[in-house]
Amino acid sequence: MAVSHNSDKAGAQRKAMDEAVGSFRKELGASPDTTSLPVAVRGLTKRYGNVTAVDHISFTIEAGTTVALLGGNGAGKTTTIAMLLGLIMPTAGEVRVFGADMSRNRYDIAQRLNFQSPYVDLPARLTVKQNLTVYAGLYGIANAAERIACVAEHLQIETLLDRPTGKLSAGQKTRVGLAKALLNAPELLLLDEPTASLDPDTADWIRHKLKDYARSRKATLLLASHNMAEVERLADRVILLQAGRIIEDETPKALIASYGRETLEDVFLDVVRGRSKPAGVEAKPELARKAS
Repeated sequence: MAVSHNSDKAGAQRKAMDEAVGSFRKELGASPDTTSLPVAVRGLTKRYGNVTAVDHISFTIEAGTTVALLGGNGAGKTTTIAMLLGLIMPTAGEVRVFGADMSRNRYDIAQRLNFQSPYVDLPARLTVKQNLTVYAGLYGIANAAERIACVAEHLQIETLLDRPTGKLSAGQKTRVGLAKALLNAPELLLLDEPTASLDPDTADWIRHKLKDYARSRKATLLLASHNMAEVERLADRVILLQAGRIIEDETPKALIASYGRETLEDVFLDVVRGRSKPAGVEAKPELARKAS
């Protein structure tokens, strides 16, 4: 599906979106919290019977950064994200989002975060506008119609609003899912394979929209992805999981250099296939970045 890339129009849309989001946050009464990190995880563990999905991991995420959570199938990425969202209770350890304990007080900061994944379908029989209206109600958005119109224009889905969601293409559904995730102007946005199954043009368009949003709003992004080229383009930092534990925590460039490789995909394949780092380069232990 062709998407317009007119730079003047895109610049005007970004400016309008910035102003609208700033106004919307004032209406919500959200003010910047300089004392609490967006994410602080300590000793996080999740067991299902004898299976340990996440094994005592610790990390923090600074405001305004984009962090990629990587690992092979079964490494613990989805379980970690679910615990960050407060959807799964940890066996041990804690998750704090903007200072709130997600096991007990997730609703205190619910308006400040959101989640998007192409694997989570919206009700197929509802139109796009009906779906967005339902979620606007769940998020407590008073000016729902205005907000939906603003996000729809920014993500170029105005022509889709009256169509049944189940009749949309994969690329269209991804844009609608992103619109749902941006309705409440989240300060923390969690993304699970945000460009999965998309053609290169649409995937590139989505990545640009995510970068624009993070830059203009100083938002924090945490994404799980198997697209290593995408991670290199978007992420400031990579947390690499294996068997539920953090085995690397570095910038993409530093990680590539430490393995003596050319791309992050090469590093990923080394890790999942059990290849060692080059001689003379010590494997990093799990890095527990403590909250200040």
